[in-house]
Amino acid sequence: MSIISEFKAFALKGNVVDMAVGIIIGAAFGKIVSSLVGDVVMPPLGLLIGGVDFSDLAVTLKPAEGTTPAVILAYGKFIQTVIDFLIVAFAIFMGVKAINRLRHHEEAKPPAPSKEEVLLSEIRDLLKEQNNKAPEAPVTTAPYQ
Repeated sequence: MSIISEFKAFALKGNVVDMAVGIIIGAAFGKIVSSLVGDVVMPPLGLLIGGVDFSDLAVTLKPAEGTTPAVILAYGKFIQTVIDFLIVAFAIFMGVKAINRLRHHEEAKPPAPSKEEVLLSEIRDLLKEQNNKAPEAPVTTAPYQ
């Protein structure tokens, strides 16, 4: 098998194509979630918490000298990123919960049994009924003579 045919077989496998589609849709969905959080969730939340922004919090480990920039431990950016993550995760959780609730209501009843299943169930029930009605053979305890 040539390299080109091996690559073609690999690239066109269902899993690879499904994964590519999932990544593309995930990237597009990421933009939707970012917009939801940045444009819908954060403005009211910012009003509630008084516009607190932790990204300016930092500790200078080594001050700037000439053209060398200062060495800064920017722990505030980390805190802000964690808070943003928690808000995004909660927003996604609520969205998925709403979608699952809609799916749960839309789920159809299980399909009716097929004709074969109905027939087999009837046969099973008849056999059980016959076994229950069958007279028991008398038990003899007399010894053979």
